[in-house]
Amino acid sequence: MRLSLENFLPSLWERASLQTLFFLSVILLILAQYLQRRRRHHNYPPGPPGLPIFGNFFQMDLKNPNITLQKFAKKYGNVFCTHVGNLTFLVVTGLPLIKEVLVNQDQVFIDRPQVPVHFHIIKSFGIVMSNGQTWKQQRRFALMTLRNFGLGKKTLEDRIREEARYLTEAIKEEEGQPFDPHFQINNAVSNIICSITFGHRFEYHDSHFRELLKSLDDILKLETRWECQVFNIFPWAMKYLPGSHQKLFQEWKKLESFIESVIKQHKEDLNPEESLDFIDAYLKELSKDNIHSSFDEKNLVFCTLDLFFAGTETTSTTLRWALLYMAFYPEIQGKIQAEIDRVVGQLRQPTMADKENMPYTNAAIHEVQRMGDILPFNVPRVATVDTTVAGYHVPKVIELCDYVVEYRTTVSVVGIGVQYLVQFTWKNRDRKRICLGEQLARAELFLFFTCLLQKFTFQAPLNTKLSLDPEVRVTTAPASYQICAIPRVM
Repeated sequence: MRLSLENFLPSLWERASLQTLFFLSVILLILAQYLQRRRRHHNYPPGPPGLPIFGNFFQMDLKNPNITLQKFAKKYGNVFCTHVGNLTFLVVTGLPLIKEVLVNQDQVFIDRPQVPVHFHIIKSFGIVMSNGQTWKQQRRFALMTLRNFGLGKKTLEDRIREEARYLTEAIKEEEGQPFDPHFQINNAVSNIICSITFGHRFEYHDSHFRELLKSLDDILKLETRWECQVFNIFPWAMKYLPGSHQKLFQEWKKLESFIESVIKQHKEDLNPEESLDFIDAYLKELSKDNIHSSFDEKNLVFCTLDLFFAGTETTSTTLRWALLYMAFYPEIQGKIQAEIDRVVGQLRQPTMADKENMPYTNAAIHEVQRMGDILPFNVPRVATVDTTVAGYHVPKVIELCDYVVEYRTTVSVVGIGVQYLVQFTWKNRDRKRICLGEQLARAELFLFFTCLLQKFTFQAPLNTKLSLDPEVRVTTAPASYQICAIPRVM
Protein backbone atom coordinates (compact mmCIF):
# COMPACT_ATOMS: atom_id res chain seq x y z
CA MET A 1 0.00 0.00 0.00
CA ARG A 2 1.31 3.40 -0.98
CA LEU A 3 2.26 5.52 2.06
CA SER A 4 0.36 8.79 2.02
CA LEU A 5 2.40 12.01 2.09
CA GLU A 6 0.94 13.09 5.43
CA ASN A 7 2.14 9.82 7.02
CA PHE A 8 5.42 9.69 5.11
CA LEU A 9 6.89 12.99 6.38
CA PRO A 10 6.39 12.32 10.12
CA SER A 11 7.75 8.80 9.60
CA LEU A 12 10.84 10.17 7.83
CA TRP A 13 11.33 12.73 10.62
CA GLU A 14 11.21 10.03 13.33
CA ARG A 15 13.75 7.83 11.55
CA ALA A 16 16.18 10.60 10.65
CA SER A 17 19.38 10.94 12.68
CA LEU A 18 20.17 14.12 14.63
CA GLN A 19 22.97 14.84 12.17
CA THR A 20 20.62 14.53 9.21
CA LEU A 21 18.08 16.84 10.83
CA PHE A 22 20.78 19.40 11.57
CA PHE A 23 22.01 19.49 7.97
CA LEU A 24 18.43 19.60 6.70
CA SER A 25 17.75 22.60 8.95
CA VAL A 26 20.89 24.34 7.68
CA ILE A 27 19.88 23.74 4.05
CA LEU A 28 16.40 25.13 4.71
CA LEU A 29 17.84 28.22 6.39
CA ILE A 30 20.24 28.84 3.50
CA LEU A 31 17.39 28.42 1.01
CA ALA A 32 15.17 30.76 3.00
CA GLN A 33 17.89 33.41 3.14
CA TYR A 34 18.50 33.03 -0.60
CA LEU A 35 14.80 33.56 -1.31
CA GLN A 36 14.79 36.50 1.08
CA ARG A 37 17.65 38.16 -0.81
CA ARG A 38 15.90 37.47 -4.14
CA ARG A 39 12.75 39.25 -2.93
CA ARG A 40 14.73 42.30 -1.85
CA HIS A 41 13.79 45.65 -3.39
CA HIS A 42 15.96 46.66 -6.36
CA ASN A 43 16.92 49.91 -4.63
CA TYR A 44 18.07 48.33 -1.38
CA PRO A 45 21.14 49.90 0.33
CA PRO A 46 24.53 48.36 -0.59
CA GLY A 47 26.69 46.45 1.83
CA PRO A 48 29.47 43.89 2.20
CA PRO A 49 28.74 40.36 0.93
CA GLY A 50 28.35 37.80 3.68
CA LEU A 51 28.09 34.08 4.36
CA PRO A 52 24.79 32.18 4.39
CA ILE A 53 23.12 32.35 7.81
CA PHE A 54 26.11 34.06 9.51
CA GLY A 55 26.03 37.06 7.19
CA ASN A 56 28.82 39.53 8.09
CA PHE A 57 29.39 38.09 11.57
CA PHE A 58 32.99 36.96 10.89
CA GLN A 59 33.89 40.28 9.27
CA MET A 60 33.10 42.25 12.43
CA ASP A 61 35.78 43.13 14.95
CA LEU A 62 33.84 42.35 18.14
CA LYS A 63 36.45 44.20 20.19
CA ASN A 64 35.93 47.40 18.24
CA PRO A 65 32.93 47.12 15.86
CA ASN A 66 32.95 50.89 15.34
CA ILE A 67 36.21 50.60 13.37
CA THR A 68 34.77 47.85 11.15
CA LEU A 69 31.65 49.87 10.39
CA GLN A 70 33.70 52.96 9.58
CA LYS A 71 35.69 50.90 7.07
CA PHE A 72 32.42 49.72 5.50
CA ALA A 73 31.22 53.34 5.39
CA LYS A 74 34.31 54.38 3.42
CA LYS A 75 33.66 51.65 0.87
CA TYR A 76 29.85 51.66 0.61
CA GLY A 77 28.90 55.20 1.61
CA ASN A 78 26.97 56.77 4.49
CA VAL A 79 24.06 54.32 4.18
CA PHE A 80 24.80 50.60 3.99
CA CYS A 81 23.57 47.26 5.31
CA THR A 82 25.17 44.48 7.28
CA HIS A 83 23.58 41.13 8.13
CA VAL A 84 23.71 38.74 11.07
CA GLY A 85 21.41 35.74 10.76
CA ASN A 86 17.98 37.05 9.87
CA LEU A 87 18.70 40.56 11.15
CA THR A 88 19.61 43.32 8.75
CA PHE A 89 21.25 46.42 10.21
CA LEU A 90 20.88 49.62 8.27
CA VAL A 91 23.92 51.66 9.29
CA VAL A 92 23.57 55.41 8.94
CA THR A 93 26.56 57.70 9.46
CA GLY A 94 27.24 61.36 8.79
CA LEU A 95 25.38 64.18 10.50
CA PRO A 96 22.91 65.09 7.68
CA LEU A 97 21.64 61.51 7.35
CA ILE A 98 21.51 60.91 11.10
CA LYS A 99 19.42 64.07 11.37
CA GLU A 100 17.21 62.76 8.55
CA VAL A 101 16.56 59.52 10.45
CA LEU A 102 16.35 60.76 14.04
CA VAL A 103 14.73 64.16 13.45
CA ASN A 104 12.98 64.43 10.09
CA GLN A 105 11.70 60.81 10.14
CA ASP A 106 11.55 60.40 13.91
CA GLN A 107 8.04 58.91 13.85
CA VAL A 108 9.02 56.45 11.12
CA PHE A 109 12.04 55.18 13.07
CA ILE A 110 10.55 55.41 16.56
CA ASP A 111 10.22 51.68 17.37
CA ARG A 112 12.83 49.28 18.75
CA PRO A 113 13.83 45.96 17.15
CA GLN A 114 13.28 42.72 19.03
CA VAL A 115 16.79 41.30 18.86
CA PRO A 116 16.72 37.69 20.15
CA VAL A 117 19.22 38.09 23.01
CA HIS A 118 17.30 41.13 24.30
CA PHE A 119 13.89 39.62 23.64
CA HIS A 120 14.86 36.52 25.65
CA ILE A 121 15.50 38.75 28.69
CA ILE A 122 13.22 41.76 28.39
CA LYS A 123 10.48 40.70 25.96
CA SER A 124 8.72 44.02 25.26
CA PHE A 125 8.64 45.35 28.82
CA GLY A 126 10.01 48.57 30.25
CA ILE A 127 10.66 51.90 28.55
CA VAL A 128 13.77 51.46 26.41
CA MET A 129 12.74 48.39 24.36
CA SER A 130 8.94 48.72 24.35
CA ASN A 131 6.93 50.10 21.43
CA GLY A 132 3.57 51.62 20.56
CA GLN A 133 1.01 52.45 23.22
CA THR A 134 2.94 50.60 25.92
CA TRP A 135 6.01 52.75 25.32
CA LYS A 136 3.96 55.95 25.29
CA GLN A 137 2.21 55.11 28.57
CA GLN A 138 5.37 53.99 30.36
CA ARG A 139 7.47 56.90 29.14
CA ARG A 140 4.81 59.49 29.95
CA PHE A 141 4.40 58.11 33.47
CA ALA A 142 8.17 57.88 34.09
CA LEU A 143 8.78 61.44 32.91
CA MET A 144 5.93 62.82 35.03
CA THR A 145 7.12 60.89 38.10
CA LEU A 146 10.76 61.92 37.68
CA ARG A 147 9.64 65.55 37.54
CA ASN A 148 7.50 65.08 40.64
CA PHE A 149 10.55 63.79 42.48
CA GLY A 150 12.79 66.67 41.56
CA LEU A 151 13.98 66.34 37.94
CA GLY A 152 15.04 69.83 36.89
CA LYS A 153 14.45 71.25 40.37
CA LYS A 154 16.74 72.62 43.07
CA THR A 155 15.94 69.68 45.37
CA LEU A 156 17.61 67.25 42.99
CA GLU A 157 20.64 69.52 42.63
CA ASP A 158 20.98 69.51 46.41
CA ARG A 159 20.84 65.70 46.34
CA ILE A 160 23.66 65.55 43.79
CA ARG A 161 25.80 67.99 45.78
CA GLU A 162 25.25 65.94 48.94
CA GLU A 163 26.33 62.78 47.11
CA ALA A 164 29.37 64.65 45.75
CA ARG A 165 30.41 65.27 49.38
CA TYR A 166 30.16 61.53 50.12
CA LEU A 167 32.23 60.79 47.02
CA THR A 168 34.99 63.28 47.83
CA GLU A 169 35.18 61.89 51.38
CA ALA A 170 35.48 58.33 50.02
CA ILE A 171 38.26 59.36 47.64
CA LYS A 172 40.02 61.28 50.40
CA GLU A 173 40.29 57.99 52.31
CA GLU A 174 42.61 56.72 49.55
CA GLU A 175 45.20 59.23 50.87
CA GLY A 176 46.68 59.94 47.45
CA GLN A 177 47.57 56.29 46.83
CA PRO A 178 46.76 54.52 43.52
CA PHE A 179 43.18 53.26 43.36
CA ASP A 180 40.55 52.27 40.81
CA PRO A 181 37.71 54.85 40.96
CA HIS A 182 35.31 52.67 38.97
CA PHE A 183 32.90 51.44 41.64
CA GLN A 184 33.10 54.54 43.84
CA ILE A 185 31.99 56.67 40.89
CA ASN A 186 29.41 54.03 39.88
CA ASN A 187 28.00 54.00 43.41
CA ALA A 188 27.84 57.80 43.66
CA VAL A 189 26.08 58.25 40.32
CA SER A 190 23.75 55.31 40.89
CA ASN A 191 22.74 56.70 44.28
CA ILE A 192 21.04 59.65 42.59
CA ILE A 193 18.67 57.53 40.49
CA CYS A 194 18.31 55.04 43.39
CA SER A 195 17.10 57.83 45.68
CA ILE A 196 14.39 58.61 43.12
CA THR A 197 13.38 55.03 42.26
CA PHE A 198 13.98 53.22 45.57
CA GLY A 199 13.73 56.14 47.99
CA HIS A 200 17.21 55.83 49.47
CA ARG A 201 20.94 55.74 48.67
CA PHE A 202 23.48 52.97 49.30
CA GLU A 203 26.71 53.24 51.28
CA TYR A 204 29.94 52.77 49.31
CA HIS A 205 30.93 49.84 51.52
CA ASP A 206 27.59 48.04 51.06
CA SER A 207 28.83 44.70 49.71
CA HIS A 208 25.39 43.66 48.43
CA PHE A 209 24.97 46.83 46.39
CA ARG A 210 28.53 46.58 45.06
CA GLU A 211 27.64 43.08 43.87
CA LEU A 212 24.64 44.50 42.00
CA LEU A 213 26.81 47.17 40.40
CA LYS A 214 29.22 44.40 39.37
CA SER A 215 26.29 42.52 37.77
CA LEU A 216 25.46 45.65 35.79
CA ASP A 217 29.09 45.91 34.72
CA ASP A 218 29.27 42.22 33.77
CA ILE A 219 26.12 42.50 31.65
CA LEU A 220 27.66 45.29 29.59
CA LYS A 221 30.76 43.13 28.97
CA LEU A 222 29.01 39.81 28.39
CA GLU A 223 26.63 41.13 25.76
CA THR A 224 29.55 41.76 23.37
CA ARG A 225 30.85 38.19 23.64
CA TRP A 226 30.63 36.00 20.55
CA GLU A 227 28.22 33.53 22.19
CA CYS A 228 25.65 36.30 22.63
CA GLN A 229 26.03 37.29 18.99
CA VAL A 230 25.60 33.67 17.90
CA PHE A 231 22.47 33.55 20.10
CA ASN A 232 21.01 36.19 17.76
CA ILE A 233 21.57 33.81 14.85
CA PHE A 234 20.53 30.50 16.45
CA PRO A 235 18.40 31.43 19.50
CA TRP A 236 16.38 28.20 19.30
CA ALA A 237 19.58 26.16 19.78
CA MET A 238 21.77 28.49 21.86
CA LYS A 239 19.24 28.81 24.67
CA TYR A 240 20.03 25.16 25.54
CA LEU A 241 23.83 25.43 25.20
CA PRO A 242 26.37 26.69 27.76
CA GLY A 243 28.33 29.88 27.24
CA SER A 244 28.62 33.53 28.19
CA HIS A 245 25.01 34.12 27.09
CA GLN A 246 23.83 31.92 29.97
CA LYS A 247 25.97 33.97 32.36
CA LEU A 248 24.36 37.10 30.88
CA PHE A 249 20.89 35.74 31.62
CA GLN A 250 21.95 34.84 35.18
CA GLU A 251 23.24 38.36 35.87
CA TRP A 252 19.98 39.82 34.57
CA LYS A 253 18.06 37.49 36.89
CA LYS A 254 20.08 38.79 39.84
CA LEU A 255 19.04 42.34 39.05
CA GLU A 256 15.42 41.33 38.47
CA SER A 257 15.35 39.51 41.81
CA PHE A 258 16.77 42.55 43.57
CA ILE A 259 14.12 44.85 42.07
CA GLU A 260 11.37 42.34 42.91
CA SER A 261 12.50 42.25 46.54
CA VAL A 262 12.50 46.05 46.70
CA ILE A 263 8.98 46.13 45.22
CA LYS A 264 7.81 43.57 47.77
CA GLN A 265 9.14 45.75 50.60
CA HIS A 266 7.47 48.81 49.10
CA LYS A 267 4.15 46.98 49.00
CA GLU A 268 4.42 46.25 52.71
CA ASP A 269 5.35 49.83 53.60
CA LEU A 270 3.12 51.65 51.08
CA ASN A 271 1.43 54.79 52.39
CA PRO A 272 -1.77 55.39 50.37
CA GLU A 273 -1.58 59.10 51.16
CA GLU A 274 1.98 59.75 50.00
CA SER A 275 4.35 58.43 47.32
CA LEU A 276 7.96 58.56 48.42
CA ASP A 277 9.60 57.34 45.22
CA PHE A 278 9.05 55.98 41.71
CA ILE A 279 8.09 52.48 42.88
CA ASP A 280 5.48 53.89 45.29
CA ALA A 281 3.98 56.00 42.51
CA TYR A 282 3.88 53.02 40.13
CA LEU A 283 2.23 50.76 42.72
CA LYS A 284 -0.50 53.38 43.18
CA GLU A 285 -0.98 53.48 39.42
CA LEU A 286 -1.43 49.69 39.48
CA SER A 287 -4.31 50.08 41.91
CA LYS A 288 -6.31 52.04 39.35
CA ASP A 289 -8.97 50.07 37.45
CA ASN A 290 -7.94 50.56 33.82
CA ILE A 291 -8.26 47.49 31.58
CA HIS A 292 -6.55 49.31 28.68
CA SER A 293 -3.47 50.15 30.73
CA SER A 294 -0.03 48.60 30.17
CA PHE A 295 0.77 48.95 33.87
CA ASP A 296 1.62 45.68 35.62
CA GLU A 297 4.34 44.41 37.95
CA LYS A 298 6.48 43.02 35.14
CA ASN A 299 6.59 46.44 33.52
CA LEU A 300 7.38 47.96 36.91
CA VAL A 301 10.41 45.66 37.25
CA PHE A 302 11.79 46.50 33.82
CA CYS A 303 10.96 50.22 33.95
CA THR A 304 12.88 50.38 37.23
CA LEU A 305 15.77 48.44 35.69
CA ASP A 306 15.79 50.80 32.71
CA LEU A 307 16.06 53.80 35.04
CA PHE A 308 18.72 52.02 37.11
CA PHE A 309 20.86 51.16 34.06
CA ALA A 310 20.44 54.46 32.24
CA GLY A 311 20.86 56.50 35.42
CA THR A 312 24.12 54.76 36.30
CA GLU A 313 26.15 53.62 33.32
CA THR A 314 26.45 56.56 30.92
CA THR A 315 27.19 59.28 33.47
CA SER A 316 29.53 57.04 35.48
CA THR A 317 31.48 56.03 32.37
CA THR A 318 31.79 59.65 31.22
CA LEU A 319 33.17 60.66 34.63
CA ARG A 320 35.69 57.81 34.50
CA TRP A 321 36.86 59.08 31.10
CA ALA A 322 37.00 62.60 32.53
CA LEU A 323 39.37 61.68 35.37
CA LEU A 324 41.55 59.68 32.98
CA TYR A 325 41.78 62.61 30.54
CA MET A 326 42.64 64.97 33.39
CA ALA A 327 45.59 62.77 34.34
CA PHE A 328 46.59 62.59 30.67
CA TYR A 329 46.39 66.35 30.14
CA PRO A 330 47.55 68.03 33.38
CA GLU A 331 47.72 71.47 31.74
CA ILE A 332 43.99 71.25 30.91
CA GLN A 333 43.27 70.08 34.45
CA GLY A 334 45.19 73.07 35.79
CA LYS A 335 43.15 75.53 33.72
CA ILE A 336 39.89 73.98 34.91
CA GLN A 337 41.03 74.18 38.52
CA ALA A 338 42.03 77.81 38.06
CA GLU A 339 38.52 78.59 36.78
CA ILE A 340 36.95 76.69 39.70
CA ASP A 341 39.11 78.61 42.17
CA ARG A 342 38.24 81.94 40.56
CA VAL A 343 34.46 81.38 40.32
CA VAL A 344 33.73 79.06 43.26
CA GLY A 345 36.76 79.10 45.53
CA GLN A 346 37.39 76.49 48.21
CA LEU A 347 34.91 77.57 50.88
CA ARG A 348 31.73 76.28 49.19
CA GLN A 349 30.61 73.60 46.73
CA PRO A 350 29.99 74.39 43.07
CA THR A 351 26.34 74.89 42.09
CA MET A 352 24.52 74.78 38.75
CA ALA A 353 24.32 78.58 38.92
CA ASP A 354 28.12 78.65 38.54
CA LYS A 355 27.97 76.85 35.20
CA GLU A 356 27.37 79.94 33.04
CA ASN A 357 30.44 81.58 34.57
CA MET A 358 32.66 78.56 33.88
CA PRO A 359 32.87 78.25 30.06
CA TYR A 360 36.24 76.47 30.07
CA THR A 361 35.09 73.77 32.49
CA ASN A 362 31.85 73.32 30.57
CA ALA A 363 33.78 73.04 27.28
CA ALA A 364 36.11 70.44 28.83
CA ILE A 365 33.13 68.29 29.89
CA HIS A 366 31.74 68.45 26.34
CA GLU A 367 35.15 67.50 24.94
CA VAL A 368 35.29 64.46 27.24
CA GLN A 369 31.86 63.43 25.91
CA ARG A 370 33.06 63.86 22.33
CA MET A 371 36.31 61.97 22.80
CA GLY A 372 34.83 59.25 25.01
CA ASP A 373 31.98 58.67 22.51
CA ILE A 374 30.45 56.20 24.97
CA LEU A 375 27.43 55.27 22.83
CA PRO A 376 28.77 55.32 19.25
CA PHE A 377 25.89 53.22 17.92
CA ASN A 378 23.01 54.77 19.84
CA VAL A 379 20.15 52.41 20.74
CA PRO A 380 18.88 50.71 17.53
CA ARG A 381 15.54 51.52 15.94
CA VAL A 382 13.34 50.01 13.25
CA ALA A 383 11.17 51.36 10.48
CA THR A 384 7.43 51.25 11.24
CA VAL A 385 6.47 51.81 7.56
CA ASP A 386 8.21 51.45 4.22
CA THR A 387 10.36 54.54 3.65
CA THR A 388 13.50 55.83 1.94
CA VAL A 389 16.80 57.09 3.34
CA ALA A 390 19.21 58.87 0.99
CA GLY A 391 17.14 57.53 -1.91
CA TYR A 392 17.44 53.90 -0.76
CA HIS A 393 14.42 51.72 -0.02
CA VAL A 394 13.99 50.78 3.66
CA PRO A 395 11.17 48.27 4.30
CA LYS A 396 8.98 48.06 7.36
CA VAL A 397 10.29 45.71 10.01
CA ILE A 398 8.81 42.25 10.42
CA GLU A 399 8.72 41.73 14.19
CA LEU A 400 10.10 38.71 15.98
CA CYS A 401 7.62 36.45 17.72
CA ASP A 402 9.49 34.57 20.42
CA TYR A 403 12.14 32.74 18.36
CA VAL A 404 10.14 32.45 15.14
CA VAL A 405 11.25 34.88 12.46
CA GLU A 406 9.48 35.51 9.18
CA TYR A 407 12.19 35.55 6.54
CA ARG A 408 11.97 39.15 5.50
CA THR A 409 14.29 42.00 6.32
CA THR A 410 14.55 43.22 9.89
CA VAL A 411 16.05 46.71 9.84
CA SER A 412 17.82 48.47 12.69
CA VAL A 413 19.07 52.02 12.30
CA VAL A 414 22.42 52.73 13.93
CA GLY A 415 24.16 56.10 13.98
CA ILE A 416 27.99 56.10 14.05
CA GLY A 417 30.82 58.50 13.60
CA VAL A 418 29.39 61.78 14.88
CA GLN A 419 32.55 62.97 16.61
CA TYR A 420 31.37 66.49 17.36
CA LEU A 421 28.48 68.06 19.21
CA VAL A 422 25.57 69.67 17.39
CA GLN A 423 22.37 70.98 18.92
CA PHE A 424 19.24 69.84 17.09
CA THR A 425 15.99 71.72 17.45
CA TRP A 426 13.75 69.08 18.99
CA LYS A 427 10.04 69.62 18.58
CA ASN A 428 7.45 67.53 20.43
CA ARG A 429 10.14 66.14 22.74
CA ASP A 430 7.70 63.84 24.54
CA ARG A 431 6.90 62.03 21.28
CA LYS A 432 10.57 61.21 20.58
CA ARG A 433 12.99 58.69 22.05
CA ILE A 434 15.02 61.39 23.79
CA CYS A 435 16.79 60.39 27.01
CA LEU A 436 14.46 60.92 29.96
CA GLY A 437 17.36 61.79 32.24
CA GLU A 438 19.23 64.21 29.97
CA GLN A 439 18.81 67.12 32.40
CA LEU A 440 19.83 64.90 35.32
CA ALA A 441 22.92 63.61 33.51
CA ARG A 442 24.09 67.11 32.60
CA ALA A 443 23.71 68.27 36.21
CA GLU A 444 25.52 65.20 37.54
CA LEU A 445 28.43 65.57 35.12
CA PHE A 446 28.97 69.23 35.96
CA LEU A 447 28.57 68.96 39.73
CA PHE A 448 30.50 65.71 40.29
CA PHE A 449 33.31 66.78 37.95
CA THR A 450 33.76 70.26 39.41
CA CYS A 451 33.50 69.02 43.01
CA LEU A 452 36.21 66.42 42.36
CA LEU A 453 38.60 68.84 40.65
CA GLN A 454 37.96 71.44 43.35
CA LYS A 455 39.33 69.04 45.97
CA PHE A 456 41.82 66.82 44.08
CA THR A 457 44.44 66.77 41.36
CA PHE A 458 44.34 63.50 39.43
CA GLN A 459 47.54 61.99 38.11
CA ALA A 460 49.08 58.70 37.05
CA PRO A 461 50.77 56.56 39.74
CA LEU A 462 54.55 56.80 39.86
CA ASN A 463 56.28 54.96 36.97
CA THR A 464 52.90 54.11 35.42
CA LYS A 465 51.77 54.98 31.91
CA LEU A 466 48.01 55.34 31.62
CA SER A 467 46.20 54.12 28.50
CA LEU A 468 43.27 55.61 26.61
CA ASP A 469 42.38 52.23 25.08
CA PRO A 470 38.69 51.37 25.56
CA GLU A 471 37.28 48.24 27.15
CA VAL A 472 35.18 45.80 25.11
CA ARG A 473 31.58 46.28 26.26
CA VAL A 474 28.25 47.73 25.11
CA THR A 475 29.33 51.24 26.03
CA THR A 476 32.75 52.61 25.16
CA ALA A 477 34.38 52.69 28.58
CA PRO A 478 38.01 53.15 29.57
CA ALA A 479 39.89 49.98 30.41
CA SER A 480 40.34 49.50 34.15
CA TYR A 481 42.96 51.91 35.48
CA GLN A 482 44.61 53.02 38.72
CA ILE A 483 44.94 56.72 39.47
CA CYS A 484 46.10 58.96 42.28
CA ALA A 485 43.85 61.66 43.73
CA ILE A 486 46.17 64.20 45.37
CA PRO A 487 44.33 66.50 47.82
CA ARG A 488 44.70 70.14 46.83
CA VAL A 489 46.29 72.36 49.48
CA MET A 490 45.17 75.96 49.08
